[in-house]
Amino acid sequence: MKKITDIVAALAEPIVKKHGCELWDVEYVKEAGLWYLRVYIDRDEGVTLEHCEAISRELDPILDRQDPIPDSYTFEVSSAGAERPLRRPSDFQKFLGHLVEVRLYRAKDDRKEFVGQLLYGGDDAVEISVAGTVYRFSRSDVANVRLRIS
Repeated sequence: MKKITDIVAALAEPIVKKHGCELWDVEYVKEAGLWYLRVYIDRDEGVTLEHCEAISRELDPILDRQDPIPDSYTFEVSSAGAERPLRRPSDFQKFLGHLVEVRLYRAKDDRKEFVGQLLYGGDDAVEISVAGTVYRFSRSDVANVRLRIS
């Protein structure tokens, strides 16, 4: 059985592309007792409110017709954000050389958070350079990786 996020991504992808954007991620989460379906988009030139509104207006009736989610939820379309999470190998590839923040489940060298230049990111590991020291983290030890502005 396909995950809700995979179904929504398949429905959203052609609409997002039609509006000159890239589908960054789909999230279906429960927060404070309410379900949220979030479609995150990206665009090299930046995402505008108009992009989000146009994609939302076009995708919303399709979601209603296809009805991939049995529960009631709040639907949102938004930019992936400047400090977006990196999850897929393609995300890491796109941002090689950029500043990232790596958060670990368990401390390494008495720290759970490392900020440095992204050298590698794949299914197996994440590698960054922090002040000339290279750190390699197994993906199973990494809670999340985000872009950092500074």
